[in-house]
Amino acid sequence: MSERYLSVAQVAERLGTTERFPRRLVAERRITFVKVGRHVRIPESALAEYIAANTVEPVRPRRRYRRAAA
Repeated sequence: MSERYLSVAQVAERLGTTERFPRRLVAERRITFVKVGRHVRIPESALAEYIAANTVEPVRPRRRYRRAAA
């Protein structure tokens, strides 16, 4: 069991955000976290799951059909 636990600062760096965003995710219970004393740690697997769950796939453009002029 070699799960790495990331600090809020490390999660923010990986997401390219400020520290406020991961703290909000924790406060709203939108991501799994572990409390070690007064420190909050987020497992790498939980971060990967969060990213996968919130990834939006691109939509294929629809073909436009032209109507023949009457």
